[in-house]
Amino acid sequence: MIASSAFANKRYAVLGLARSGLATVASLVASGAEVMAWDSREEARAQILPGTGRGTARSVVEGVAQSSRQPLHHPAEGPPPRSGEDRIRIADPLVTALYGYDGIVVSPGVPLNRHPIAARGREAGVPIIGDIELFAQARPTLPPHKVVGITGTNGKSTTTALVHHILKTAGIPTTMGGNIGAPILGQDPLPEGGVYVLELSSYQIDLTQSLDCDVSVLLNIAPDHLDRYDGIDDYAASKARLFAMQAPDHVAVIAAEDDYTRAIAGQVTGKRVLVASTDIKDQSRWPSLQGPHNAQNAAAAVAVARAVGVADEDIARGLATYPGLPHRMERVGEKGGVLFVNDSKATNPDSTAPALGAYPTIHWILGGLPKGDDLDACAPFLGHVKAAYTIGEAGPMFAALLADKVPTVEHSVTLETAVKNAALTAKPGEVVLLSPACASFDQFRDYEARGDAFRAAVEALP
Repeated sequence: MIASSAFANKRYAVLGLARSGLATVASLVASGAEVMAWDSREEARAQILPGTGRGTARSVVEGVAQSSRQPLHHPAEGPPPRSGEDRIRIADPLVTALYGYDGIVVSPGVPLNRHPIAARGREAGVPIIGDIELFAQARPTLPPHKVVGITGTNGKSTTTALVHHILKTAGIPTTMGGNIGAPILGQDPLPEGGVYVLELSSYQIDLTQSLDCDVSVLLNIAPDHLDRYDGIDDYAASKARLFAMQAPDHVAVIAAEDDYTRAIAGQVTGKRVLVASTDIKDQSRWPSLQGPHNAQNAAAAVAVARAVGVADEDIARGLATYPGLPHRMERVGEKGGVLFVNDSKATNPDSTAPALGAYPTIHWILGGLPKGDDLDACAPFLGHVKAAYTIGEAGPMFAALLADKVPTVEHSVTLETAVKNAALTAKPGEVVLLSPACASFDQFRDYEARGDAFRAAVEALP
């Protein structure tokens, strides 16, 4: 894990004990900080101090160096505290004094526009931050390195994984974290010359004040997460903060292909590299990078790799060997000459549209919990759709929207039925594409469970 002298003898409250919260607690304790940890779920709190009457899971502080200020222990009090436990207490920061704390570290999932912790922090004069801000503060104590930060509404995960893969292909020490992979504070520090590649959501950027990326990337901006922002302008301003934190001699890579990214590019005063999907002329050698959205992802990744000194031949090899990510234009199988593609991560029409542009003849499975009442973003590619199979809560609405726009529309209701019916209709050379343009929560736990169900349905076909 990353442990830093920057946190020694400081005090932090950590609210939210999922993966990143647990990694944060362990990192801070290993660094010599005192931590107040809390989660509303008892089972999450139980992971912090097991075997002490507060849980049974494996301790998050196992192996952490013992504090030099270990309190006196009396045998009658039970087992002595394990390494680091004397620096942790379980308490709710909403009802516990916060004065004198150096930060309140919250999960990106905490809605600061509605959660009372925001007011508590302001009242106590304690900054509310995330694990990415702690990483930024720890950077001066790490071996010399570079950081790439990647944001945007769509394509963040693919671009982050692609940059990481290109760097590995080139033999450069690298790891990825943030909104993808393992929590960054839970990972071992890279050796000198390493590159940290971070996928950054707007929520994570909101909780970060001092992350000066060597290369910052903005892919695109479309309406999303508007329950957390006062409209899309406010959401775009959150993305723009990634560049405001940059030193002027560092590089900003921006895909200036929509009004918001163009406006943000115009505000950047340092080094700019503007890219576009049209920069990529031939994707035929990259099976996991099909479609115009992946052309944009590839263009950004190439610019990043060049900015950190990767040779063009290594970039080309990385693009050709990139395996792709699950649930993002994932080729899950071929039956009778029909290709089945899992794009379950496409949870809004803007992220689905380029998937429709990737193949000439598509049997499109869409629907779920809608984020809007139109499919306007998909309109330019509806000529590729031979048949549509709608599912979930949005199914009837989408079926009505597509009724006079594609040759065949069927409200299949369930994903399993849609897969069966699409497989019966599709001909060799055609594609059955799950790209729902919706959230999954009406029928599935998350988009990953939806994608897994699609794969299972494909595998069950005769």
